[in-house]
Amino acid sequence: QIALKKSDGLIAVDIIGNKEILFSEKLACHKCQLSFDELAPRLFSFNSPYGACQTCSGLGAHLEIMPELIIPDDKKSLNQGAIYPWAKTGNPYYLDLLKSVANDCEINMDIPFKDLPKEHQDIIFYGSKEKVKMSHADFLRKENGWKTYYAYFQGVIPYMQKQYNKTSSDYIRGEFQKYMTPNPCPDCHGARLNPFALGVKVNNINIYELCSMSIEKCHEFISSLFLILNDYQMAIANQLLIEIRERLKFLLDVGLQYLTLNRSAGTLSGGEAQRIRLATQIGSGLSGVLYVLDEPSIGLHQVNNQKLINTLTRLRNLGNTLIVVEHDEETIKNADYIVDIGPRAGVHGGQIIAKGTLKDIKDNENSITGDYLSKRKEIKVPSTRRDGNGNFIKIINAYKNNLKNINVDIPLGKFITVTGVSGSGKSSLVFDILDKFAVHKLRRNTPKPQGVDDITGFENVDKIIDIDQSPIGRTPRSNPATYTGTFDGIRELFAMTNEAKVRGYKQGRFSFNVKGGRCEACSGDGIIKIEMNFLPDVYVPCEVCKGKRYNRETLEVKYKGKSIADVLEMTVEEALGFFENIPKIQRKLQTLYDVGLEYIHLGQSATTLSGGEAQRVKLASELNKRSTGKTLYLLDEPSVGLHWHDLDKLIEILNKLADSGNTILVIEHNLDIIKISDHIIDLGPDGGDSGGNIVAQGTPEEVANCKNSYTAKYLKEMLKN
Repeated sequence: QIALKKSDGLIAVDIIGNKEILFSEKLACHKCQLSFDELAPRLFSFNSPYGACQTCSGLGAHLEIMPELIIPDDKKSLNQGAIYPWAKTGNPYYLDLLKSVANDCEINMDIPFKDLPKEHQDIIFYGSKEKVKMSHADFLRKENGWKTYYAYFQGVIPYMQKQYNKTSSDYIRGEFQKYMTPNPCPDCHGARLNPFALGVKVNNINIYELCSMSIEKCHEFISSLFLILNDYQMAIANQLLIEIRERLKFLLDVGLQYLTLNRSAGTLSGGEAQRIRLATQIGSGLSGVLYVLDEPSIGLHQVNNQKLINTLTRLRNLGNTLIVVEHDEETIKNADYIVDIGPRAGVHGGQIIAKGTLKDIKDNENSITGDYLSKRKEIKVPSTRRDGNGNFIKIINAYKNNLKNINVDIPLGKFITVTGVSGSGKSSLVFDILDKFAVHKLRRNTPKPQGVDDITGFENVDKIIDIDQSPIGRTPRSNPATYTGTFDGIRELFAMTNEAKVRGYKQGRFSFNVKGGRCEACSGDGIIKIEMNFLPDVYVPCEVCKGKRYNRETLEVKYKGKSIADVLEMTVEEALGFFENIPKIQRKLQTLYDVGLEYIHLGQSATTLSGGEAQRVKLASELNKRSTGKTLYLLDEPSVGLHWHDLDKLIEILNKLADSGNTILVIEHNLDIIKISDHIIDLGPDGGDSGGNIVAQGTPEEVANCKNSYTAKYLKEMLKN
C-alpha cells in the first residue's frame, strides 16, 4: 500500500530468483504504454469521440474514386472518351489537357485504354512524377498568344477527389459519388470503434462481432450466456440480458430475424422500418394506446405475415386499439371489425360501403372487397402457361450478399415471379446483379457489378426497364402529367388556342418551370416553403396565385372553358373525357387509367404519391412507348397498395406486355400474381444467412409440389381454388 501510494499506483516487485513484475492500479499496459478510462457505455458508441475510431471518425469507411468506375469501358481509347466523367461533361478543356500529357509522355490516345502500358495508365489515373510539357489554351493566356510551360499533371483521380472535397453542393457531391466506392477503414476495418472498445469481449465476442450477427443468431448468443455465466457474473448481467433478449424477441416476432443489428437504416425497406417501430411499441408494454398502421404486411412472405398478425393480436390483448389500413386477405380475416370504404377510388370513393365482422362484409353485395372475400369475384388461374421464345438469360455464379453461388436461367418471353421469404436474396439477384449487369452490358457506361461471374443472353433483349417504387421526383414540380409526357401535349394544345395566338404565347408560356407564364412569387411551385428553426419546414399556398402556379395573364387563356391550372387539378378520369378528341393526350391518359390511377390528379405533386402509385406511373410511362417485343421489364412488388380490383387491372396490363413477346420479371409475395405467372424462381429456404439458395423453380404447379418451399405450401391452396 505504501509503495503504491508513493509511486502513483505503479510498483515493481522483484522476486528473488525470478523476473521483476510490474503491477498497476490503473487501466494501463506497462509494455505498450497505453491506458484508457474506466469502461462506460459511451466507449462502445461510434457516435461518441470516446468510442469512435480515430482514423475514420466512426464512419467505418471512406469514399475513394475507383479507376474501374471512371473508365467503365476500357475498350475505348482516350480520344473516344474512355474517361467517362470527363467525356460526359463535353468540356474540351479535359481533352486538350490529356493531349498535352499524352504528347509529352508518349501515350497513345487512339488504342483501347486496356492496351496501354501500366505506367501510362498510372500517369492518367494518379498523375506524373515529373513535370510535363503543357500547351493549353485554358492554362495560361498572354498577349503574345499561348505559352508552353512545364507543370505536374495531378491525374484524374486526385483531381476529382480535390473537386469533391472542395465543393459544398450536394448535387455535385452526388455526381462525384457515382465514381466512388466505400472502402473499409485501414485501422478499424469497418468496425467503426477504437481498439479499446473492440478489445472488450463477452464470451470471446466483441461488440462489433455481436452487432454483425443476424437478430436470430444474436438472440441465440444472448440466450446461451444464461448457461455460461457464473453466479457472480449473473448478479451483474441478469437484468441486462433479460432486457436484451426480450427486445430481440420482439424483432423476431415481427419477422425480422434475417436483419443484422448494425444494418444501416437507409437500406431498410418501408415495411421493415415500420415493423422495427412496431417491435419498439410492443417492448414499451403500454396499454390504452391507439395505433394506426399503414399496410404493415408490405414486403412480407405469408410465413412472416402470420408472425406479424400474431404480434398485432398481442398488442390488442395488452389493451390497445389498432387501426390498420390493409389489403392483405389474412390480416382482414383476423380483424375484429372491418370498415370497407369505396365503392371505387377518387371522386367515386369516400363512402362507407360496409362495416362489421368478416361475415357482414362478405354478405354485403355492394362491397367489392366482399365480392373477393366471398369468392363471388376472383383472379382466375390461367388455363395454359406461355411457352416463351426458347431463349434464356443465364446468371452464372451469383454470390452477392447472401446468395450462395447460384446459377439461374431466366426464360424469355414469359411472365416470371421471383419469390421467397423476406431476406432470401430476391432483390440482390434481380436489382443488385441482373439490373446493374444489364446497364453495364447494354449501355457500356458503368463497370461490371461485383457479386457475379457473368450473365449471358443479353443479345436476346434490346432493353431492360427497371420499374421500382422510388419517387418519380423529389420536388413538388414533378407530377404524373410531366413524368408521362402528357403535359407536353396539353401545353401545345393551349398554345394553339386563338387567345394564345393573339397574345403571341408559345408553348413555353404554359410551363411552370420557366419564367414568363408562371407565378414569380412562388417560382411556379404553387406553395411557399417557410423554414422553421429546429422544426420541420412548413409549406403554405402562395398568396399571389393561390396555389395555381401561373400568373393572371396565363390563366386568362382557356381551352373549352378551362385554364391550364384547371386542367392540372383534373383527375385522370376527368381529363380522359375532357381530351377525348385529342388522340395524342388521350392515349397517354388512357395508360394511367388502365393501371388503376384514374383517381390521381394530373398535377399532383410527386412527393404525395405512394411507392405503389409511383411505380404504376412509371409503368404507364413505359406503356406509352412503342413495344419491340424484346424488352425485359423488372418490377419490385407491383401489388403493393393494390386492392384485388386494381390488381386485376394490373395483371391484365402485364399479361398484354408478356403476350407481345416481352419478358416480365417480378419480385412478389402476392399469391394472386404468383399463381398467374408462367415461371417461378423460389429463393430461400429462409432469410439472411439461411437464404440465398434456389429452393424450387418451374411452373406454379411444379413449384407447389416442392416440399422444402414455404411458398409452395401457400401456393398449393391457391391453385386448388
